[in-house]
Amino acid sequence: MADLHVPINREKGGIAGQIASHLRDSVRHGRLAPGTRLPATRDLAADLSVSRGVVVEAYEQLVAEGFLVSRVGAGTQVAATAAHRAEPSPVQEGAPYYGHRPTSPDLGFFPRERWLAAIRHVLATMPGDALDYGDPGGVPELREELAGYLRRVRAADVRPDNLVVVGGVAQGLSLILRVLAGAGRLRLAVEDPGSHRQLPLLRRAGADPVPVPVDSEGLDVTALRDRADAALVTPAHQFPTGVVLSPARRAALMEWARDGDRVILEDDYDAEFRFDRDPVGCLQGLAPDRVILSGSVSKALAPGLRLGWVVAPARLAEAVRRARGELDLGSPVIEQYALAHFLRTGGYDRHLRRMRREYRRRRDALVESLARELPEVRVLGIEAGLHVYLELPQGWDEDRMAAAARKLGLVAEPVGGMRFGAGPPAVVAGFARLPARRAAETIQGLKVLMSGQIEI
Repeated sequence: MADLHVPINREKGGIAGQIASHLRDSVRHGRLAPGTRLPATRDLAADLSVSRGVVVEAYEQLVAEGFLVSRVGAGTQVAATAAHRAEPSPVQEGAPYYGHRPTSPDLGFFPRERWLAAIRHVLATMPGDALDYGDPGGVPELREELAGYLRRVRAADVRPDNLVVVGGVAQGLSLILRVLAGAGRLRLAVEDPGSHRQLPLLRRAGADPVPVPVDSEGLDVTALRDRADAALVTPAHQFPTGVVLSPARRAALMEWARDGDRVILEDDYDAEFRFDRDPVGCLQGLAPDRVILSGSVSKALAPGLRLGWVVAPARLAEAVRRARGELDLGSPVIEQYALAHFLRTGGYDRHLRRMRREYRRRRDALVESLARELPEVRVLGIEAGLHVYLELPQGWDEDRMAAAARKLGLVAEPVGGMRFGAGPPAVVAGFARLPARRAAETIQGLKVLMSGQIEI
C-alpha cells in the first residue's frame, strides 16, 4: 500500500479537487505505478485531517476518469491502463517549423482596413443560417468567386462544383493523397531539390516520395518513366531553384500522365508573383482530367488565414469534399464570405498589384547588391516569388552562409537539407521582409561575415 504525501492548500478550497489533481499527476508521471494500492479512504482522510467524504469524492472522480479502479474486498488501485506517459520534448527532431521562412510574405502589408471592411459587410449582410454547419466543400459564394478568378488569372478550366475550399495547400495535398492512396500507398514523384517540410505530410497521407531531379527546365520528365503513379510539381516557380517548367517539359509531363493513366498534383506555387511578365497559365487548364490544382492566399494575404482551394475532376473533387467533411466539417464561414467579398469588389486584385510592385523593388535591390558585393554568388531562377536561389562557389559552406544571412536579418536556409542527393552548395534567401533600402548594407555585412573577418 502506497504511503501518500498530498499537499493541500486549505485557503484555496476545493480540497477534493486538489487531492484528485495531485493523484492524477502522480499517476501520469509514474510516481504511482499501475497496480499500486492506495490507502483506504478513512485512513487517507485521517492522515490529511479532512472528512472521509472529501477523499471518497476524489477517488470516485479518478475512478470515473479511468485512473483508478475500485473493487469490493480489493480496495482502490491505480488502473493497469494508466501507464506512465512521458512528456514529449518541446522541440523534436523533424518537427515542423513555425515562424518566418524564406518564403514568408511581409505581413505588415496585410490589408487590415479592407479586410475589416469585408468582415463588417459580411456580418451585416449574411443570413443567420449561414453561420450553421455548411457545405464542407466551401460556401457557394466563395467557390463561385474563386472559380472566376482562376479562370481569368490562371487560365484554369474550373467550375464552382469541382472546386473545394480547404485550409491551405498543405491540407489540400493531404486530402488529395488520402483519396488517391485509399487504403494503400501511392508512389509520388517529387522534385529534387524540393520542399523538405512537405515530406512528413506526404508520407503520413499515404505517399511514398520518389525523388526526380530538377534542372534549368524544371522537372526532368525523362527520369520519371514508370517509377511513380503520380507527380507533385511546382511548375509556375519551382521551389527552391526558382525555375519555370519549360513548354517541352509541360508537354512531356502531360503525355506521361495520359499514357500511364496517372495524375499530376500541381502546387500553383508563387503564380501570383511574376515580375518580368505575366505568369504562364496553370497545367490544369491544359488537362483538367489529369491535373489537380492546389493554391491558397497564404502569400497573397497571410498564411494565418488558412484559406486555400483544390480544383479536381468532378469525381475526385467530390471525394475530396467528402474527405474534408469527415475530417473537420469545413473552413470557418465568416472568413470564406469575407474573401468572396474581397474578390468580388476588386480588393484582392488591387492588393496583389501593390505587392508585386513592392516585392519587385525588394528583389531588384537584393540582386543588384549581390552582383556588386558578392559577384561570385550566382542568382538563379526567374524573376518571381518571394525568394532567390543563390548558388555558392565550390568550397563555400552553405550552413555558414545561411547563418550569416540570418544574423543580418535576411531569412535564409541551406539547400542541402532539401536534396535527396548531392549538389552544389546553395542557399534560399527570402527578400519579402527585407526593405529595399536595407539591401545594400545587409549584403555588405554578409560579405564581411563570409570573408571570415568576424565571427558569426
